[in-house]
Amino acid sequence: MDIREIQNLIKFVAKSGATEVKLEMDDFKITIKTTPEGTESTYVQHIPVAQPIQQMVAAPTTGAPVAAVTPTAPSSDAEDTSKYITIKSPMIGTLYRKPAPDKAPFVEVGSTISKGDVVCVVEAMKLFNEIEAEVSGKIVKVLVDDSSPVEFDQPLFLVDPS
Repeated sequence: MDIREIQNLIKFVAKSGATEVKLEMDDFKITIKTTPEGTESTYVQHIPVAQPIQQMVAAPTTGAPVAAVTPTAPSSDAEDTSKYITIKSPMIGTLYRKPAPDKAPFVEVGSTISKGDVVCVVEAMKLFNEIEAEVSGKIVKVLVDDSSPVEFDQPLFLVDPS
């Protein structure tokens, strides 16, 4: 189902007066919720259908997830961040900057990191995933607090690769 079909479905549901419609197909689920007349909010939730648990457990793992690294876009802040590389979260979860509550953080501002070094841990569904750096450099800025929720592709750290 493409975006145009989803938009047409939303319009149809809004005109029909239904408050909630759920559509489930082989590879995805869509839930459309509308509010009563007088308000104009429409919510669309796209949930990819997961593999059965037996297949997920039997699948071989290739190691710890690796953080996505992309150059940052220039910001309107007073400082120029265009020369820095951003380490982003590869998943949704809770970020922990320390390996344990009584331990020191993996990295601090000013820490020098190498490719493959663990910079933090993201807990997702009771699994703790070590996030490794894909670049060597110096941590310039920590963008998230310890024990805070993070989204997929959310910037976590700024790294100076020079």
